[in-house]
Amino acid sequence: MKLAVDGREVYAYTGARAQVASQSTLVFVHGAANDHSVWALQSRYFAHHGFNVLALDLPGHGRSQGPAPASVEAIAAWLVRVLDAAGVAAATVIGHSLGSLASLACAAAAPARVTRLALLGPAVPMPVSDALLAAAQADDHVAFELISGWSHSAQRKLGSNPAPGMSMTGTAIRLMERTPPGVLYTDLAACNAYADGLAAARAVRCPALVILGQRDLMAPVKSAQALIEALADVRTVTLRGAGHSLMAEQPDAVLDALREFVR
Repeated sequence: MKLAVDGREVYAYTGARAQVASQSTLVFVHGAANDHSVWALQSRYFAHHGFNVLALDLPGHGRSQGPAPASVEAIAAWLVRVLDAAGVAAATVIGHSLGSLASLACAAAAPARVTRLALLGPAVPMPVSDALLAAAQADDHVAFELISGWSHSAQRKLGSNPAPGMSMTGTAIRLMERTPPGVLYTDLAACNAYADGLAAARAVRCPALVILGQRDLMAPVKSAQALIEALADVRTVTLRGAGHSLMAEQPDAVLDALREFVR
């Protein structure tokens, strides 16, 4: 599906299903230098099991026209305008990494528009190392390599891809390579600058789900504890042995947790 938001074209994957007015809508929000494809299993499953699905490409990512938003708050406000463009009054919003921060901010700022909130791989705050920021700002390929290395657990770096014959780390790098120059730095800088996560969490009134990776180096489990404590109605799922790339490393476990949450 293509939507017009702020005079620019936005792409939303719908699972090849038409939107049905009587069905609930799930909005999926990806992380830095990614696109809608990271939600392939989860978005397609829900689209074929009684839900409307909008797996978005953020501005400047994937098939959506840019520029990339410069802050978490800007993405959150954009999400509301996406709902307006799609004719959706309220939705379950599901975000990963940068997308989790934007989803959190959206739920806090527009509580009437978010009925449920799922945060995958969140951290509040979500600092980014100076070395990674510098590499991303220089459009140095080492930034992709660092992210891929830090985002996957040790086991997944050695293989064990749920999709036989495919390199999990190689796929992650190739996806980031498709992002226009400067977008990764914009995304990482937005994560690094976001300082209102705890205040946003305290303002959230809808049920929330937090999915964590036990071996996450990009957003360690301990970095989500204050966020979890600030949410009024929250359940937590920790995926044993998983890193930051939760949907790639343990796609079925992520799907099971989301199914239970939205059911």
